[in-house]
Amino acid sequence: MRDASLNFLKTLVNTPSPTGHETRGQRVWLDYVGQFADETFSDAYGNCVAVLNKGASPRIMLAAHADEIAMAVNYIDDHGFIYVRRMGGIDAAITKAQRIFIHTRNGAVKGVVGNVAPHLMKTEGEPKAPKIHDLFIDIGVSSRKAAEKLVRIGDPITLADEFDILRGDLAVGRAFDNRIGTFAVAETLRLLKASKVKLNCEVCAVSNVQEEVGLLGARQIAYSLKPDIALVVDVTHATDYPTVSKTQHGDTRIGSGPAITHGGCNHPDVVARLEEVAAKQKIPLQHEAMSATSGTDTDVIFWTRGGIASALISLPNRYMHSPVEVVSLKDLEQIPQLMAAFVQSLKQGEEFKVKI
Repeated sequence: MRDASLNFLKTLVNTPSPTGHETRGQRVWLDYVGQFADETFSDAYGNCVAVLNKGASPRIMLAAHADEIAMAVNYIDDHGFIYVRRMGGIDAAITKAQRIFIHTRNGAVKGVVGNVAPHLMKTEGEPKAPKIHDLFIDIGVSSRKAAEKLVRIGDPITLADEFDILRGDLAVGRAFDNRIGTFAVAETLRLLKASKVKLNCEVCAVSNVQEEVGLLGARQIAYSLKPDIALVVDVTHATDYPTVSKTQHGDTRIGSGPAITHGGCNHPDVVARLEEVAAKQKIPLQHEAMSATSGTDTDVIFWTRGGIASALISLPNRYMHSPVEVVSLKDLEQIPQLMAAFVQSLKQGEEFKVKI
């Protein structure tokens, strides 16, 4: 990966973007894509768009969500300990004994999620997994009054873990879900801008908000942009590690290329075109089946305004919704290559419509 792109990815991952509070990360994204776009803008709730070749048809939306799972300050007790509310799919069991940041109006406040030493615990039978309301945060004060001088109810909380290289092309960090998606969308725009291939379509690169709490930002921006086609980038569960059932969850591996999904919200002709351009570009693809929903923004984009021809491209991710998500940077680089090739394959005025 080129140095400037890797630095952008690191900055994007390390910039806290808790769901509903994505502004800082969105600023990083807009500053980067602005180099490659004809125009950029944001909407009322912070969905951000970068446009290339404005006015052409069809209009394609390349979308990924900017937000990360998080917690929020919910209650402060008399001794200054802070209790939390979940924002998205936080796992209470792995959040214990973690370092955190509480993001306040006056900057970040450091804290730790408390964990009772096993010597002090008296349990009969197997210990029960903690609930989110069992977690408490210690910010080093001894009273509610002292805590309230630093934080307030509603302040978002993220884990302190940051981007690192694990080994080779494998990277580790929190919130690859889904900073890798907004990275891939931005890099697609960069590749298209640098290419000498004439575009026959308008490209709208999108970094949308609040996916982790209901696919909300994608609904807003898809309705506003009225795209003809949409490619959505997100992570998917890698299943290449112990205890994961391949018979139940499929066989998806990091280092074996991006995954495309078949069925449901994924338009068969868009998927077929992705397979075609991937073969021409010698990009390996993995394949996933879906049931009723994909669990991604694709679910809400595809039915907007009577139907948008959509497809999901996913990056295999080990240990999703944890502070130690692991992905392959090689897999990640192949996603913007795939999307750029797809965009360049579009003909003027082309439509994707199921043939009956």
